[in-house]
Amino acid sequence: MKKFLFLFVLLTNQLFSNIYPIDNWAVDDAMSGVDISNDGKYISFMQKLSKESDPVLKIFKSDDLSADPYILGGETLEIIQSSWVGNESIVVVFRGKARDQIEGFNRGIYEYRVALFNMETKDFKKLDDRGLGTTGASFSIGLQGILPNEDDYVLISYREFRRNSSFKPTRYYKYNLKTGKKSLVLKGRENIYGVVFDTNGNPREAGGFDISSGEFIDYYRDPGDKSWREIYRSSENSFESFSLISYPEEGSSVAFVLATNGQDKRALWTYDIDKKVFLEKIYEDKEADLSGGVYHYDSFNHPGELIGIRTSKAKPKNIYFGSALANQAKAAQEQIAGVIPNSYLSYISAISKDSSSMVIYNVGPKDPGSYYLLKNGEIKFIGSKRPSFKPEDLADVKYLKYKSRDGRTIPAYVTVPKGKGPYPLIVMPHGGPFVSETVVWDTWSQLLASFGYMVIQPQYRGSTGYGIDHYTSAFVDGGEGGYKMQDDKDDGVRFLIDSGLVDKDRVAMFGWSYGGYAALVAASREDQLYQCVVSGAPVAKNTMQLNYYRTQLRGTGKLSQEKYWLESISPINEVEKVNVPILLIHGAQDQRVPITHALEYVDKLKEFDKEHKYIQLEGADHFSNTLFYNHKKLFFTEMRDFLQNDCGPDGL
Repeated sequence: MKKFLFLFVLLTNQLFSNIYPIDNWAVDDAMSGVDISNDGKYISFMQKLSKESDPVLKIFKSDDLSADPYILGGETLEIIQSSWVGNESIVVVFRGKARDQIEGFNRGIYEYRVALFNMETKDFKKLDDRGLGTTGASFSIGLQGILPNEDDYVLISYREFRRNSSFKPTRYYKYNLKTGKKSLVLKGRENIYGVVFDTNGNPREAGGFDISSGEFIDYYRDPGDKSWREIYRSSENSFESFSLISYPEEGSSVAFVLATNGQDKRALWTYDIDKKVFLEKIYEDKEADLSGGVYHYDSFNHPGELIGIRTSKAKPKNIYFGSALANQAKAAQEQIAGVIPNSYLSYISAISKDSSSMVIYNVGPKDPGSYYLLKNGEIKFIGSKRPSFKPEDLADVKYLKYKSRDGRTIPAYVTVPKGKGPYPLIVMPHGGPFVSETVVWDTWSQLLASFGYMVIQPQYRGSTGYGIDHYTSAFVDGGEGGYKMQDDKDDGVRFLIDSGLVDKDRVAMFGWSYGGYAALVAASREDQLYQCVVSGAPVAKNTMQLNYYRTQLRGTGKLSQEKYWLESISPINEVEKVNVPILLIHGAQDQRVPITHALEYVDKLKEFDKEHKYIQLEGADHFSNTLFYNHKKLFFTEMRDFLQNDCGPDGL
């Protein structure tokens, strides 16, 4: 027996010896947001100077990346985003802590500010007038887009409001980057929203809602038109989808749209906007919705030029049309993929007006994200989001499908660790639950794979992107949370066990938000597959979560949310049935799933004397961009130790 224990410890040490320190996973991306000025003279990106510092914005001359950059850093506010809008002007978005506690559902502790920085004068111009936490009348500004044919102008949206009270309809202006003056382009209306402009500054499409009939309306106008015209209506109770992805050519009324049009999955159609009729289905994927249009990478010289459509199953994939412009873009994409190391999802993310300078971005299972500069035919490496990771140390991701017990096909992504199986397994359902997921680079699954765990991310019923039926089957005949949605996850485990890839005695579930909810449900299942669960920011009390926003719901939102949450299993009512150890983690300032969920659930665990550990992340909100280094280091360390030492009799 002693020899067996020694061998087990030896094998365990070998399994966990070739991994990166937790620090490498807990740090934020080393760099992000690489962009280039319109004339190609400057290149910029955000970069962390230390593990716990806020990022700074570094601005280089693109012809010499080895020279010292100009550095911008928020003294009291954190820079979170930047975007060039001219030859010298760059919009900078800041975030600051406005209060210590959340003010209710979806009203967190952070607020945001926007400013314009001029690289030549080194001056900032504030683009809003608010101080953090102010309640008086104020306004916010949003960038609607650049104007390729007018170097000194951009389009902005301008919205006046009084916090916690009233607001005025959004207005849209042409803003002069040099003088700061603005001229009105479009005055907003309360019943029209989401206005989209073309690259010449013409309003072209918008959405609306007819409250008398309960219908959503799609509006359109040609350049020069002074009023909107209706092109499509859909009931608020319909799960059908419709979206313009290109405008009619001059003299035509035929546009390309992505729509379901009475079918289960979203496909590419031609649509006559004058007659309001679908004409022809151009392309469809029998297994999944089409996820969007593909546009030419040269947004200055071919703005809004539709050259294909995109699917997103195993990975995002472009399907190009047969035009000369589409063929040229396809050839450029293939050339890029051929020269970028570990190319997986690589594309041109920014370009200068004369096309002589381009930023290329690549991301995938073997590359957490890398940036390259292509300038005058020469390609240079700019940097990586996570430079400490080597491609050969990272895990492969496989896309597969299996059958749930009622015959439904469930797609899934499986991250395969180094070594040979059968592996210990972590089931990691995505949050939402009514969202789509395409796994390209996933820090959490790669972290777990580095510990030696296989990770499956099932696209259970309720996930979007696989048609109306796959989505609505989670609630249309009754809430399936804890029932068939849980079966979908468990049947993925059985599929991998039956395939010989997974050790049936070494299985756990980890999830965040809805994934955390699913982990709590798993902990109380009688036909138990799991040795333990890790539940992050979970919904523990269904009615409490629904009541945060129930009065705001109507149409399909009301149907899906009420049927799902009211008719699904509520974890807090199942605590007495919990039969495996639980690690529960929650952010103290969570605005989406308030911490009351965790606190009440922990009290129940104590009441029934259930094995558990609770970790509270002070200052953390619900979302990944509010989990800072100290939060992630604590979270990842506790999860690793829990899985290795407290998950089942001998650890996972």
